[in-house]
Amino acid sequence: MIRVCLIEDDPIMGEALVQRLELEGFAVVWHRTGCDGMRALAAGVADLAVIDVNLPDLSGADLFARLLDERVRIPPSLFITGYGSIEDAVRLLKLGAADYLTKPLDPTALIEKLRALAGMGGAGTDTPGDAPLGISASMRHLAGELARMAHHAQTPLLIGGESGVGKEVVARYLHRLQCPDAPFVAVNCAALPETLIEAELFGHEKGAFTGADRRRAGVFEQAGSGILFLDEIGDMPLALQSRLLRVVQGRQLTRIGGSEPVEVPARLVCATHQDLAALVREGRFREDLYYRVRVLEIWIPPLRERPEDILWLAERFVADYGRRVPRERRVLTSEDRERLLQHSWPGNVRELQHTLERACILGRGERLALDGEQDVPAQTGLKAQAQASERAAIEAALAEHDFSMTATAARLGISRKTLWQKMKRYGVTRLR
Repeated sequence: MIRVCLIEDDPIMGEALVQRLELEGFAVVWHRTGCDGMRALAAGVADLAVIDVNLPDLSGADLFARLLDERVRIPPSLFITGYGSIEDAVRLLKLGAADYLTKPLDPTALIEKLRALAGMGGAGTDTPGDAPLGISASMRHLAGELARMAHHAQTPLLIGGESGVGKEVVARYLHRLQCPDAPFVAVNCAALPETLIEAELFGHEKGAFTGADRRRAGVFEQAGSGILFLDEIGDMPLALQSRLLRVVQGRQLTRIGGSEPVEVPARLVCATHQDLAALVREGRFREDLYYRVRVLEIWIPPLRERPEDILWLAERFVADYGRRVPRERRVLTSEDRERLLQHSWPGNVRELQHTLERACILGRGERLALDGEQDVPAQTGLKAQAQASERAAIEAALAEHDFSMTATAARLGISRKTLWQKMKRYGVTRLR
């Protein structure tokens, strides 16, 4: 059972919450003062905490701040307050609160938030016991939508969002919901040389071309009855889009050099950070394929629009990377939390993840090496100048060729894969 530490001084509300939480399957320990609750949390007796801000001996926010200063690992915590000001909410979120509810309290909303924090999913969803996608309202809603979409295993899904928001993470979450025992195969269309994409997708027969010394199944076949995830679908060459359309429509393919049709039951999940509708208008993406791959569509909001998830993700990353540091333990301080919340995270979750990995590796004792690390430090010297020149050349070539990966790579004299790797290294995207 999920253990909840309830810190609430109101006897009527406290008793009502205990009864409701226990009916919902939680194990509840109720404390009526901040000091008693703080000792319980410091002892690590709870998986979740529900804390009233207005307590008789000290405020819930002060309680939380003291535990942070004492380097106590606090469970995900929800605050209840009758003072629903934006200033209160911001302060609590900066301290690391998972969420914030105002009085009069809606018990159903509280249960939903606790279930999401516990990885149990909301009422009426089929969310698995794995970690949720986030604790923000937008990500909880997205998780619920994916639970419904998991029941339509033959329908293609398009996932949109800025680079680094976690499109593959969302696709894998759908996989756990829909078909956890079937394969999940991921392909980045921008990372494959154009000459290899067709063989990678559809496979080939022995002798189909020079070097084809045996039959090879493509990723559609490898995915079986699971999920095929095509990332950066907008970078697929126009010539291959018509063949992909036939496969999506007929749910069968013919290997290169073959003549017999092969059934492909896998669900197609595509992702892009581009505006596919704009690519259609520009003639760079087939309109009929566009409508086929976006029968179902979801958008992942950027991290800056869901600040509640920043600290929730940060705790997970620090716990993960901290375990890899021998004989030391890394802890997020209140200063670290505020610094993370103040950053805009243009690279989204990927940037946050890499920042905290570096902070854990370079930190000492419990302290993270986070000071200023989330802002790219200024570089000097010939290497920095060369990198700046290379990045400028890539951006200029992309703009000149209207962000066509094939034309840009040819202009720069490099492969599409090399171009994609350099764009990723320098953070160059079509959204610039």
